[in-house]
Amino acid sequence: MGRMNVDPMVTFSDGTRLLISTQSSREGSFTCELFVAKPDLADHLDLRAVSHPVEGPTCLEAQEGAYRSATRLYPDTADHIKRPPYLIWHGPTHYS
Repeated sequence: MGRMNVDPMVTFSDGTRLLISTQSSREGSFTCELFVAKPDLADHLDLRAVSHPVEGPTCLEAQEGAYRSATRLYPDTADHIKRPPYLIWHGPTHYS
């Protein structure tokens, strides 16, 4: 997986975290995806996608859609899941 920014939404009792990645496209739309991250013994993150990308015409709409997905996926922790807004990744920087 390439470089991306993620924002934690909730930490589960076993230390696993639910993360959200928000990316903006050149066309101005936004995409969010949910990941579960489990730290390993070498202090690396083992990321696993747990949702399909959620798109929206605005950042907040995409993030709210991803938040709703998170609450459906993890109903027992829904009250503890961080609400939007989240960090945004504008993609890799390209220099001419």
